[in-house]
Amino acid sequence: MLVARPPAKVNLTLSVGKRREDGYHELRSVFLRIGLADRLTVSAAAANERDELAVTGLPGCPVEGNLVLRALEVLRRDRAEGPPLRASLEKQIPMGAGLGGGSSDGASALDLATQAWGIDLPSAQLDGLAIGLGSDVPFFAANVPVALVEGRGERVSQLPAVVGGAGILLAISTLSLSTGSVFARFDEIGRHSAGEATDLLAEALRGGLEGAALADMAGSLSDANALWPAASSLAPELVERRAWLEQCSNRLWMMSGSGPTLFAIFPSVAEAIAGGEELAQQPTDAMRGVMLCATDLESPDPAWRQEWPTDH
Repeated sequence: MLVARPPAKVNLTLSVGKRREDGYHELRSVFLRIGLADRLTVSAAAANERDELAVTGLPGCPVEGNLVLRALEVLRRDRAEGPPLRASLEKQIPMGAGLGGGSSDGASALDLATQAWGIDLPSAQLDGLAIGLGSDVPFFAANVPVALVEGRGERVSQLPAVVGGAGILLAISTLSLSTGSVFARFDEIGRHSAGEATDLLAEALRGGLEGAALADMAGSLSDANALWPAASSLAPELVERRAWLEQCSNRLWMMSGSGPTLFAIFPSVAEAIAGGEELAQQPTDAMRGVMLCATDLESPDPAWRQEWPTDH
């Protein structure tokens, strides 16, 4: 049996250009891998079986169309047939949250399947398979902690890791926002961004950025996600939630990807846990259906998490 822990990510910045001729937008984003991961296992199936997938853990993750199975399909299409595989996926990363869970699962499935079948793909070929699965997949396939991601996601340039790590506090909603609908709304609004915050952050990381300094950069990062106006117009409750989180935590909060997950950066995971515990004690309707989750940048399992109390 082969085992992987596909990690989540947050977008520290996300600038979005106009729609290209191929239908995709030109993106520039700093991706940060965080300490929240699914668990994927792959083992041999019976000789007369097809590839199969079982999903457990958090609800809402379908088997049909899952990127784990799609990864096996594209590998079989691209290479000689290997023996059938049985995959088991335990979800800790919520679906449709802007955290890249499905893409990360797909990247790990590519890796485990090539190991199981004993094939060694050239990096260029693997990159092509990854971007064919989805725009976030190449970042996870690169297996780097921080990267500048450009194009539609196919250009991944590794950046130095945050020195000493940091803490991330996530506010993960049960609301699921379709990436396609957010980008469609973005096109209607037409607020394209030049990406100055992306350049600023990438340069700071290249110079050696500590967790406390990253947290201090929140002022320049809080409006660095160009999809915020589109996502918040489709889900107005995000505006109230973000305002409440910022008021009660005395920190600036950002949105990851196309949303709806909001997050804040802390100098350490201990401070992120303390911040989450303090928030959880304050009643508000703005947080209904939200899970608070504190992570570091490495561990596969969250350091602390709590569903918003139902009596709030």
